[in-house]
Amino acid sequence: MAMASSLPCVGSATAPPPPPTSVRRPLKLSPIHPPVTKDETPAVVTISRRSSLLLPFPFFFSSSSSAAASSPSLEPYIDPAQGFTLLRPSSWIQVEKAGATALFEEGKGSNSIGVVVNPVRLASLKDFGTPEFVADKLIRAERKKESTKDAELIRVDERLGHSGLPIYEFEYQVDSTRGGMKRIFSAAFVTSRKLYLLNITYSDRPENPLDNSTRLVLEQVLHSFDTL
Repeated sequence: MAMASSLPCVGSATAPPPPPTSVRRPLKLSPIHPPVTKDETPAVVTISRRSSLLLPFPFFFSSSSSAAASSPSLEPYIDPAQGFTLLRPSSWIQVEKAGATALFEEGKGSNSIGVVVNPVRLASLKDFGTPEFVADKLIRAERKKESTKDAELIRVDERLGHSGLPIYEFEYQVDSTRGGMKRIFSAAFVTSRKLYLLNITYSDRPENPLDNSTRLVLEQVLHSFDTL
């Protein structure tokens, strides 16, 4: 999801005034709904765009913090049948679950990385809408879930994957009756008339928030999601 100030020139009365100062202001969007509690400040949605030839969401469809030294190592995961790749924590266990193309879990906790691949009529994700439009649909769908108490969008991003494929990325927070506060990192792209969705779920409770080192690892997984 700074104000410029100008000071008068001190010195000779004949000195020319200083040139105006230009300050670039980041684009900020207020959340659609109020924050979870009255003590929280409204979430800010920062929208950015970036491109990468090397870097590669459910759609409508955790454990506690760890120090940098104990952050899980990553290893590549490739699915040649469905045609996608990503990095996964080497210590996380791959499990089978109906509807999931690939699913990895950290022990028996609520932390997971899942990929779903479904056929669609779209040739590109851009045919469905902009990243901001898709993010709005995503958050609305989360809020309609019976277990969801609230959902707040944090960040929307777009990058280029393999062969210039547009990939949308989203970060949001969900307060759920199933597991409490969670941080969600999602990515989506369309290729060969298939919708590829990556969903990373990690516990982010107030008493044990997501730490920076774990966040960096999860972001690496997010950015690695790509087509072959």
